[in-house]
Amino acid sequence: QVQLVESGGGLVQAGGSLRLSCAASGRSFSSYAMAWFRQAPGKEREFVAGISGSGGVTVYANSVKGRFTISRDNAKSAEYLQMNSLKPEDTANYYCAASASMYGSRWYTTRAYDYWGQGTQVTVSS
Repeated sequence: QVQLVESGGGLVQAGGSLRLSCAASGRSFSSYAMAWFRQAPGKEREFVAGISGSGGVTVYANSVKGRFTISRDNAKSAEYLQMNSLKPEDTANYYCAASASMYGSRWYTTRAYDYWGQGTQVTVSS
C-alpha cells in the first residue's frame, strides 16, 4: 500500500513558477513509476508528466514540454514537479499517482495507476 500527499499548490501570476511535491509512504517507492496528472473543472483528468522508478526515463505532455520538469528523490520517497512559465490554462487540481507496472503508452491513461493523492490546486491568473 502506498499513500501519496501533494503539496505546493497555490495562486500565481502568468509567467510565474511553482514547485509541487508529492510525499509517499509505504514500501519500495523506487519500484513505482510516478506521474502527475491534472484536472480542470468540467474536464477529464489529463496526464502531465511521468518518471520511471530509477528516474532515468521521463515523459511529458506536449502542452508542458519545455516548461515543466518532473523529478524524484527515492531516498526521501518524494516526487516533484517544477512548473515554470505558467499559463492560465495550467489552472487545475494536480494529482500525483503511482504505478507498479508501467510501459509504453500506459503513461497517459489513469487506469495504469494504482495509487493517487488527494490533489493540490494550482491557479494561474492572467
